[in-house]
Amino acid sequence: MATKLWAVGVVLFCTLLTSTAQIFYKFGAAKLSFNIMSIITNYELIMGLVLYAIGGILLILSFRGGEVSVLYPIIATSYIWVSFLSIYFLNELMNLFKWLGVFTIVAGIVLIGHGSKKAAVEGAGVI
Repeated sequence: MATKLWAVGVVLFCTLLTSTAQIFYKFGAAKLSFNIMSIITNYELIMGLVLYAIGGILLILSFRGGEVSVLYPIIATSYIWVSFLSIYFLNELMNLFKWLGVFTIVAGIVLIGHGSKKAAVEGAGVI
C-alpha cells in the first residue's frame, strides 16, 4: 500500500498537537500539587491531555492511509516542534548539539520517505 499524502499531513498535524500538549504539561506541572482539586482545576494539564487524545485519534485514523513504517517515524518531528515551541514559550536555548539532532531527525525522515518511494516503484515492477 502506498502512503497517501493526506496521511502524512495528518501525522504531521498530530505531532504538532502532541508537542503543544507537552508545552501545556510543562506549564501545568509548575502549578501541580497532588490533591484532587488541584489536578481537576489545572487547566493547562487538562488541555495537554485533550490535545494528546485528539492527536492519538488522528494518528489512528492516519494509519488507514498508509504504511506504518513510513508514517510512524514522522512522529519524530515532535522533537523538532518541541524544540521550537520551547524556544518561543519557555525561553529555552538551542545549542549546536540540539540543532544537530534536529537536522539528523529531518534527514532520517527524508531517507525513510525516499526509501518508501523506491520500494513502491520496485514493487510495481519498475526499476
